Amino acid sequence: MYGSNGIIGWHDRALTNGPTVIIGRKGTVGQVRYSPVSCWPIDTTFYVEASAERDVRFVYFLLSALGLETMNSDSAVPGLNRDAAHSRSILVPRIAEQHAIARILGALDDKIELNRQMNETLEAMARALFKSWFIDFDPVRAKADGRDPGLPADIAALFPDSFQDSVLGEIPKGWDAKRLADLCSTQYGYTASAASEPVGPKYVRVTDINKRNWIEWGDVPYCAIDADARDVYALRVGDLVVARMADPGKSAIIEEDIDAVFASYLVRLKTPSLAQSYYIYGFLKSDLYTEYAEGAKSGSVQANMNAKVIVDVSCVVPPPDLMQQYVNIVLPLRRRLVASSHESHTLTTLRDTLLPKLMSGELRGAKSLLPEGGRACSKGYASESGDPVRYSRVELDGTEQPGGNGDAVRVRSRREP
Repeated sequence: MYGSNGIIGWHDRALTNGPTVIIGRKGTVGQVRYSPVSCWPIDTTFYVEASAERDVRFVYFLLSALGLETMNSDSAVPGLNRDAAHSRSILVPRIAEQHAIARILGALDDKIELNRQMNETLEAMARALFKSWFIDFDPVRAKADGRDPGLPADIAALFPDSFQDSVLGEIPKGWDAKRLADLCSTQYGYTASAASEPVGPKYVRVTDINKRNWIEWGDVPYCAIDADARDVYALRVGDLVVARMADPGKSAIIEEDIDAVFASYLVRLKTPSLAQSYYIYGFLKSDLYTEYAEGAKSGSVQANMNAKVIVDVSCVVPPPDLMQQYVNIVLPLRRRLVASSHESHTLTTLRDTLLPKLMSGELRGAKSLLPEGGRACSKGYASESGDPVRYSRVELDGTEQPGGNGDAVRVRSRREP
């Protein structure tokens, strides 16, 4: 099921038949999304279904290039107005060119999505290892029961074969139970305005860490900051940042040597070693910390956690050698994740560069894209008179318009039959 801001749930049957383009009508106005399978768009959206007369994925890229998100017509509840959208003239090439454009841009989108899925898998692998070793204590339980823990001998030897009592309950023998505050220092972030232009270092905010389990640095804005403050708030590899407001408890780890500072809604946790940083990061991403953060939030209007609350939680602390072995396994996974993220940023930049050029005919300036006797112009395709040729229009009411060599793109409302 799709709402104006994306997938909102699941249904046992579909409204559409095949791949579908979904456009935000209310709330998240003009956001365009593509479903490769049949789906159920709800009544806050418009949608375009697959058709033999048009390449629906081409339609997705076409609508994505129109800037529909800027066409909000309601100050109270954002809404996409049909009449305003109808006034937009679009250029629709022949179906063969639609297929070609969809293949080019679709291949980039598919690789970006594959990288995202791989990153989710790598993150899940690291979280599963942390849970097995340091929350469920699987190797210790196996040794206590006389079973093989299924680990290399040198790593298995680092786990004890019995438990001891602690403030946290039963924990492996020889391990400690400490407050997070005893393992790291805290620091509030810098107050500034985010800027899209490179006026200073990158400026990491809550919104840059609460959507994924890694930072997409290409999406992080900049901020102006003087030299002294820049040194105080500069982020280093191994630093952890935790949200104290907006989405309290969400966290990220700095894994690259990058020129960046952190915003005031974040708290930096600094540890003595990289091994401790990754261990604490694993704890911050665990269900144990999520449950703690949910219970520790305060504020009736806006949930928040101050620095003291963020680290006022106890956790199990294994011996340094075992902690280092954990990092030796996790670090290559995280490095692959970072490399994949960089590749996706490059592919996204390439896609966003190609999109308007392919849609306007500037790239593949093929004569097959032009109406017979036409020529290219700065506004798109033109007739011999030099006037832009109006191909089909975006039809939010389902009324088909003349399309020249292109086919009408009909966008329907959920409420229509």
